[in-house]
Amino acid sequence: MTPVELALVLASALLHAGWSVSMKGSRDPLAFNVVQVLATLPIALVVLTRMPLATLPPDLWATLVGTAVAHGLYFYWLTRGLETADLSLVYPIARSTPAFLPFVAVPLLGESISPAGALGIATVVAGIWAVQGGALSWRRLATPGAGWAWLTLAATVVYSLLDKHFMARLDQLPWSGALPRAVGFYFLLTASSAICFVPLAARRLDRASLRATWRGEGGRAVTAAAVSFVGYVLILQALRTASVSYVVAARQSSVLFALGLGAVWLRDRPSRSRVLGAFAIVAGVALIAFFA
Repeated sequence: MTPVELALVLASALLHAGWSVSMKGSRDPLAFNVVQVLATLPIALVVLTRMPLATLPPDLWATLVGTAVAHGLYFYWLTRGLETADLSLVYPIARSTPAFLPFVAVPLLGESISPAGALGIATVVAGIWAVQGGALSWRRLATPGAGWAWLTLAATVVYSLLDKHFMARLDQLPWSGALPRAVGFYFLLTASSAICFVPLAARRLDRASLRATWRGEGGRAVTAAAVSFVGYVLILQALRTASVSYVVAARQSSVLFALGLGAVWLRDRPSRSRVLGAFAIVAGVALIAFFA
């Protein structure tokens, strides 16, 4: 990864950590995410009127459909996991994407992973499990809550691949949009993934829950949506040129940032395993940045 690509990913990881803390602190994570989507949707629809949609080739439209479904399912499955299981179970499974992504990115996208890069990815994943997975067992890994986390992991692998394909392909095409490619794709993705996510969420939510979340946490949800926008646009910008396997692995430094935010804001006292896991994540990202 180049220094610019690494800086984009690390900035995105910091923002993602803040977004995660906001969602975890919500009394109703599913309603909180719906409020985020509904707050962003009007802006997305306006942006779409300024995008050269007619110039997008058919293969990009097919990719958009696939990644929109994957993103919508990701939001739904993640919130279901957080509703039914502890964060210490859901998070290490859901964030283990770097362990699986190279097995599909290499044959499908033609990426190559160096020995140092593979070691860096493995070190990052080990650090994630050390930070969040101290109380895991084989029995817990087979619970319904873990099932939602495994589904979240699968959705993350799929949309990471498709987003990389979309951005790399879009980078090769002429662009006449008023906004940068990454910004345009983000809002296009937001509008299309809402078609999948909102109906799924509506099956488990009522208007009273949404109204209560809007009244009590509306401002925080809108802020979280803005943070999500900036954070994911940075990732999309990095995906234009960088290997998706390395980008996704380096983005897991959000676990490290979340640990730091918890220590500063929530007065959490991290255990020895969490501190060691944090050092492992730093070491893994360093391997990817400087030796891959």
